[in-house]
Amino acid sequence: MLSCAGGSNSGSSAQSPRSPSAKPFLSVSVTEPVKLGNGVQAYVSYRVITQTNLPEYQGQEKIVIRRFSDFSWLRDRLCEKYKGIFIPPLPEKSAVEKFRFSAEFIELRRQALDIFINRIASHPELQKSEELRTFLQEDEEAMERTRSHETGIFKKKPSELMQIFKDVQSKVSDVVLGKEKPVEETTPEYEKLKHYVFELEDHLSEAQKHAFRLVKRHRELGQSLSDFGKAIKLLGACEGDPLGKAFSELGSKSELLSIKLQKEAHNLLTNFEEPLKDYVRAVQSIKATMGERANAFRQQCELAEATKLKEINLDKLILIRSDKVPEAELEYRELKAESEEATKKFETIVRLMGEEMARFQEQKTADMGLAFHEFAKGQAKLAKDVADAWRTVLPKLDSCATLRAK
Repeated sequence: MLSCAGGSNSGSSAQSPRSPSAKPFLSVSVTEPVKLGNGVQAYVSYRVITQTNLPEYQGQEKIVIRRFSDFSWLRDRLCEKYKGIFIPPLPEKSAVEKFRFSAEFIELRRQALDIFINRIASHPELQKSEELRTFLQEDEEAMERTRSHETGIFKKKPSELMQIFKDVQSKVSDVVLGKEKPVEETTPEYEKLKHYVFELEDHLSEAQKHAFRLVKRHRELGQSLSDFGKAIKLLGACEGDPLGKAFSELGSKSELLSIKLQKEAHNLLTNFEEPLKDYVRAVQSIKATMGERANAFRQQCELAEATKLKEINLDKLILIRSDKVPEAELEYRELKAESEEATKKFETIVRLMGEEMARFQEQKTADMGLAFHEFAKGQAKLAKDVADAWRTVLPKLDSCATLRAK
């Protein structure tokens, strides 16, 4: 498998990066988001840097400018071409206009796009795709021409695409959930997989919802401490020593803790909530593949049944020595070939899904382990900082309380 190390030059060694004995690597970084245009025409562009020693790429380093629609084009093409593979998800668009170009939203999207492209670049099959090479190497004008020359579903209007998406999503849900009752795959292994995927989606969504609340709580508490700190410092200015000094220090510590809470809120957002949100989207990719598998299974069964009927009809025609035998034989052979191809397609999807689930589980274990480790580490440090800050104020407040008692 090629290594993909997000911006680091894995090919630097005593050997030339292009030498046959150098270890193959493909490293991609999404950097420097820039807002371009105004109003509804505004969009964000990204600098995509590729470093590689693979012979099919043009040189050791390539830098291109891409926008979100280019990333979307890449994913659409991969979804169309690689049935059975979990195509990494893209980050969602902001539904609220005023957040579309906020610094935080743009940076979170940049990080998500970096993860997206690196998952593709490190995938044993997707990394070989012509579409990825086009995305990473074509100049902006060529990329624009490539997108504008798309045909079929990719040339439809956004409203038409949205309706198609809704129809497909509804169809996928009906097939996967068993609401539609044509032919269903009901093996114990596949039933277990479906149960796991839907349960995982529910639990991840619930965890992400509460992670969002944690981020919000940290921000609100940070803002409250900041406001409290300012107010208590003003109150201290009205008092004489030592109460005034005690209040002033209490206010300063409150403002300091406010900064720490806001920083931890940002860390929670980027290192905890966003990874959970990313895996909620990843499960949607798995469900889409399950829909493809269900459709492939149904098509296989329908063609097998139609082939049997054609064979029975052919046998009857042969029995009565009909002059339609040659035509019936041709139709039977064509249908049989189509049926065999459908069976092969279904078996390929099943095999790929097995490999993809194993890869998904391994990556999820690593990513979720890191996310929860960062969460616990951040909370532990914040708790220590809070305790230390209040502890330093206590002696002055104690002395004020003692003077009052006298």
